[in-house]
Amino acid sequence: MAHKTVMELFDATARSHASKPALKAKKDGRWVETTWAEYREQIRTAARGFVKLGLEPGQGVSILGGNRPEWLVADVGAIYAGGFPAGIYTTSSAEQCQYIADHSDSAIVVVENAEQLAKILEVRGQLPKLKAIVLMSGDSSVEGVHTWARTMELGRSVPESELDARTAAQKPDDVCTLIYTSGTTGNPKAVMITHHNLVWTSRATFEAFGGALPDERAISYLPLSHIAEQAISIYAAATAGGCTWFAESLEKLGENLREVRPTLFVGVPRVWEKIQAKILEVGAQSSPLKKRIGAWARKQGLAGGYADQRHEARPLLYGLAEALVFKKVRANLGLDECRFAITAAAPIAKSTLELFLSLGIPIYEVYGMSECTGPATLSLPGAYKTGKVGKPVPGTEVKLAADGEVLMRGPHVFKGYYKNEEATRETLDEEGWLHSGDVGVIDAEGFLQITDRKKDLLITAGGENIAPQLLEGMLKGIAGVSQAVVVGDRQKFLAALVTLDPAKLPSIASEAGSPAKDMRAASECPKIHTWMLTRLDEVNRHLARVQTIKKVKVLPAELTIESGELTPTMKVKRKVVNERYAAEIAAFYD
Repeated sequence: MAHKTVMELFDATARSHASKPALKAKKDGRWVETTWAEYREQIRTAARGFVKLGLEPGQGVSILGGNRPEWLVADVGAIYAGGFPAGIYTTSSAEQCQYIADHSDSAIVVVENAEQLAKILEVRGQLPKLKAIVLMSGDSSVEGVHTWARTMELGRSVPESELDARTAAQKPDDVCTLIYTSGTTGNPKAVMITHHNLVWTSRATFEAFGGALPDERAISYLPLSHIAEQAISIYAAATAGGCTWFAESLEKLGENLREVRPTLFVGVPRVWEKIQAKILEVGAQSSPLKKRIGAWARKQGLAGGYADQRHEARPLLYGLAEALVFKKVRANLGLDECRFAITAAAPIAKSTLELFLSLGIPIYEVYGMSECTGPATLSLPGAYKTGKVGKPVPGTEVKLAADGEVLMRGPHVFKGYYKNEEATRETLDEEGWLHSGDVGVIDAEGFLQITDRKKDLLITAGGENIAPQLLEGMLKGIAGVSQAVVVGDRQKFLAALVTLDPAKLPSIASEAGSPAKDMRAASECPKIHTWMLTRLDEVNRHLARVQTIKKVKVLPAELTIESGELTPTMKVKRKVVNERYAAEIAAFYD
């Protein structure tokens, strides 16, 4: 497969699919279409606008906004102009926005609206390389803030030849995108992804799935700062010549799915869980006869799904169950034309996978990370096993280290971490193997199953990577708190177990108005709990929404080395703590 740049991919697709839809977004209640020819023209105009605003090759363009056409145009436009797009989550605090914009050497920050603009204006004085701010929606009288229309107008004044020179100077192995991913020590790391990483991975993945349909459709709703959403909304669409539809909101996703009827749908576990809950809710309201038919059909569906995986014949009555139940369920969900229902970004419960399998909707697990441009393994029609994450992307390698760590190598592996050689050496070895930090097993047929995680990251049900140490450090900054353990892996929100300093307990009890005289009494006292929640609110004010800690439990005793909860160097043994306080943790999510 020949190396190509992102520009060559987009130019070729725009030529061969010029009049076909590339983007669709709701405006005044109706879907408005942008063709591939128009999409490419907008990308090039935005790129020229960035040049006019002072963007130099190798500088960053930070993008802070929700899913909309301008996000994609800004991202790819930055690449055309020789810059590095760097997405920022919309839930980020002003301080977090400042870190990414500064670390990425951003000359331009593109924001969606007044709310996001306010964050950048708050830290503008701490961004010495910032030359301009571009506002996707709305207007502003603030100096240095340009509307989207004005930026495009400026772009038209820049000769096409100037942009052509910038695109021609870029090579397939050049870095073209920065993906910021949570590290274990606080500040996120910037994953450097090349043109070849993006183009090769997208093409190899589509070829593994059997190629693209003439009318490939995907719906964009996950954060575009995440590699999974970029892989689908930007690069899968460009590879297939398909159309990216933008969901109006997460709340309207169900309605939009029925309108779009995507041929490809990627959901993080939390999304599949919400759909699962809706299915069960509707089922519970059915008549007794429909409930019996549904239960029978699901039994046929689960048996048929597992038979498919074993390459055996389905039950004789599977076709009847398909006609009576499965076909209607898929239509009601908007998944009746979906060839590939995929789950990615975080582990998913087997019970969720089996519910959809029992309804004739196999969900294909994909495993990967930003550092391998998204997918490392794929589950495919005719080659998938429920509870396993598939086989390596064709053309890549996956193996297990002596301790079971999953290693991967191939054209999809990133170039390193921007401005962080030490972290790069820790993750990429001299033979080109990417060390994932995940532990797994590979069965006799080559299917990978993830069993544990070496790296100390929590992955929420929404697919966000959370570094617990940063949050724990902030909790321990509360006067009187001695230890903290943040939990929430695979859950929809974060919570924390904390201990109090025994020496400070009297003053804490006095401040809280509590009669507690010892640690156990404090752990059970509602007034101490209220005192802790008040201080937790102050901590949460400085965090992104996905990082906020929703619930807290004061433990009756400190964690110790002697109890096996701490290592000799006083590090928390998370597995031990999670097992010892399983009941308390479960209570957070009951």
